[in-house]
Amino acid sequence: MNIPEDRLYTSAHEWIVRGDDGVLTVGISDFAQDALGDIVYVDLPDVGSDVAAGETLAEVESTKSVGEVYSPVSGKVVVVNTSLDDQPELVNSDPYGAGWIVKLAPSDGADLSVLIDSQAYGALVAEL
Repeated sequence: MNIPEDRLYTSAHEWIVRGDDGVLTVGISDFAQDALGDIVYVDLPDVGSDVAAGETLAEVESTKSVGEVYSPVSGKVVVVNTSLDDQPELVNSDPYGAGWIVKLAPSDGADLSVLIDSQAYGALVAEL
C-alpha cells in the first residue's frame, strides 16, 4: 500500500498536503480508494463553500458503495478537481496525484495538529 510521507492523514482516510501558498490539497488515501473499489462518480462541492473540520466535503460513488470524504480542517473550497467529472477513476489510478479532490484555504486557526503523519497512518491501516 502506498502511503507518501509528504502529507498528513486523517483516521477517516483523507490526506492533505500544503502548497507553498498555504492552500491544502485534499484527497483520499490508497487504502480508501482500494476499499471503495472502482469509482464511477465524485460529487464535488461548490467553489467558495465554507466547510468545518469533520464535515462532509464530497461523496465518492463506486461500484460497491458510496463513501463520504470529510474535510480534514475548517476552510473554504478554492478549487475542485473538475477532471473527476469525466474521469472519476483517477481517484483509483492516482489517489495522491491526479485523483486529488479539492483545494482548501484553511481558516485562521485551522488545527492541523489533529492529523497524523504517514507512519501513524500506516500503523492505523495495518490494524484494519
